Amino acid sequence: MVEKPTLEYVNELAAEAAAIVQGFVGEDLNIQHKGRTDLVTRADHASEEYLISRIREDFPDHAINAEEAGKLAGTPAHQWYIDPLDGTLNYAHGLPFYSISIGYAYQGKMELGVVYDPTRKECFSAQNGKGASLNGNPIHVSQNKDLIDCLLATGFPKNIWGSPSDNTANFVQFSKITQSVRRLGSAALDVVSVAAGRVDGFWEMTVNQWDIAAGGLIVREAGGIVTNIFGEPGFLNEPVSIIAANPVIHSKMLEVVKEVRGEK
Repeated sequence: MVEKPTLEYVNELAAEAAAIVQGFVGEDLNIQHKGRTDLVTRADHASEEYLISRIREDFPDHAINAEEAGKLAGTPAHQWYIDPLDGTLNYAHGLPFYSISIGYAYQGKMELGVVYDPTRKECFSAQNGKGASLNGNPIHVSQNKDLIDCLLATGFPKNIWGSPSDNTANFVQFSKITQSVRRLGSAALDVVSVAAGRVDGFWEMTVNQWDIAAGGLIVREAGGIVTNIFGEPGFLNEPVSIIAANPVIHSKMLEVVKEVRGEK
């Protein structure tokens, strides 16, 4: 029988990957373009190669979905989601807002999630049914009830400007009815910022599974609600989108997105 990882194991993986990423700071990153605004560096590759090699060594039968390597075959019941460096554009410019995101699902249900911020040495983690923590201390979503009291975060798709999913209309509407909206550049860190109560909600119209798998679990374990933009709980189902917030704000964000969608 294939063994399952522990949260301590995933925490260790994330910390080691973070050290690898930080080791490239100030070095030649050999930056390459996957798209106009979609970059990949030596640090992305080195971090992912380490993570995949460790998981393959310790759990050789597990399936892995990683940003650079794609979907690697394995036992369907054991699925990993890996973003070796979320926020590469920030990283490449020396802006210290990026992260490593590692999620593990068993039989289609997220079981473990870790998002590690290398510059602040902050480890956000959760295990299904056991709460969420930041560096071992419990965290919870915010308690705000009205959008006018909220700070939100969002992201934008890389290659579909001008399409109905480009998120600009939502950004404008939320900017009008909240305290502000931030576009910080790392979806994984945005999501766990919701879990820690640092921002009240996060949404994105088009996102990848590896960006939000770990963070989505962490928000749920911190008392929040995570769905796709249509309110469906399977936020990792294709096509992937997300709204994450405390229960009251989540429902209000869902209504705004619905209204904007109806106006188009």
